[in-house]
Amino acid sequence: MDTQAQAEPKPEEVPSNETEEERKKKIDDWLPITGSRNAKWWYAAFHNVTAMVGAGVLSLPYAMSHLGWGPGTVILVLSWVITLYTLWQMVEMHEMIPGKRLDRYHELGQAAFGEKLGLYIVVPQQLICEVGVDIVYMVTGGKSLQKIYNLACGDCKNIKLTYFIMIFASPHFILAHCPNFNSISVVSLAAAVMSLSYSTIAWGAAADKGRQPGVSYASVASTPTGGVFNFLGALGEVAFAYAGHNVVLEIQATIPSSPERPSKVPMWRGVVVAYIVVALCYFPVALVGYYIFGNKVEDNIMLSLEKPVWLVIVANAFVVIHVIGSYQLFAMPVFDMMESTLVKKLNFKPSFKLRFITRTVYVALTMFIGITFPFFGALLSFFGGFAFAPTTYFLPCIIWLAIVKPKKFSLSWFINWICIILGVMLMILGPIGGLRNIIVHAKDFKFYN
Repeated sequence: MDTQAQAEPKPEEVPSNETEEERKKKIDDWLPITGSRNAKWWYAAFHNVTAMVGAGVLSLPYAMSHLGWGPGTVILVLSWVITLYTLWQMVEMHEMIPGKRLDRYHELGQAAFGEKLGLYIVVPQQLICEVGVDIVYMVTGGKSLQKIYNLACGDCKNIKLTYFIMIFASPHFILAHCPNFNSISVVSLAAAVMSLSYSTIAWGAAADKGRQPGVSYASVASTPTGGVFNFLGALGEVAFAYAGHNVVLEIQATIPSSPERPSKVPMWRGVVVAYIVVALCYFPVALVGYYIFGNKVEDNIMLSLEKPVWLVIVANAFVVIHVIGSYQLFAMPVFDMMESTLVKKLNFKPSFKLRFITRTVYVALTMFIGITFPFFGALLSFFGGFAFAPTTYFLPCIIWLAIVKPKKFSLSWFINWICIILGVMLMILGPIGGLRNIIVHAKDFKFYN
């Protein structure tokens, strides 16, 4: 009897592997990145616009005032071309390994550098970018709400920025519980439309205002050293403007794929449309804004416009709507990392309760950091330079050389090495300007403003 009883479970040992596969599939279907794979190419278009065109576009005329006409125009165009090329590489490498989809940036890193090293190289940089951007957007959203309040009600009681950040964070405590990328598609579409709208308002209102009397394009720095540091800081601002690569693979993971029609086809179509929109946002704002105001342009072109008041209020409202969508887009890969770790490594059961707690804590944490450090954007220009430049400008090129292995001294080999050299220079030089900017303005930084 005992022998027979011990022998009974043996038939159950056979399907155990199937059960494990089913468990893995169940987890993948629950996780936000792989939970839905029915996106269309236009989803990729507006997701990429939302990720790429941040409120940083409004600071591009200010960056131009430190770069000058020649270098500024070259750097803007070169950044557009290089980042489009590296984005194409990432789209191509998504399914470069037969029978496998590299759904996350760190999975691409693991394919190139190995399981552990790939994680160590990619994940810290990706988290700095995504969490950093979310904190900056908390502050940006709060400041835009404060600007609307001050303009609409000039005689009203002054309200601290802290409360506006808390107001901005409120919808995120609800939106954060959308399960995956496709479930925030409406929010992302609204954000993409808003980014194009406030960019158009910025350069259109500037053009309508006309070239200002006495406008000058000379450097505002009082010393040559100051001019150099301002130039380096502007490089970091341009790098920050092209920071959408950190969510590209995660967006492509939502698109269905088959041998006859791989996901790279609709994804690339979406990327091309997105980059046309990026060009329509970035170049007119940067060039028209700089032409109209010259070296007297504010670090946010909306501050230079001032009037008409109603138009500035509308533009700031558009900024608020846009950063709400962008926050969710950059938060989704972070949610995926947290939930993957909890379920796969720590063996938590996939559930609404787990997701509710982790995402609520994340939103609360980014809100708290934004309230504590309302000058976080200035810090990110320094720390972010170490992460934005690699993940956008040259890490895809290094991975391409490791996986594709183009022939030495071929055109592809040269292009990748040129991008790597330029990207490394940007990574080194950008934070220098950011650090100097922090030192100069440290006296103005106030906690819990």
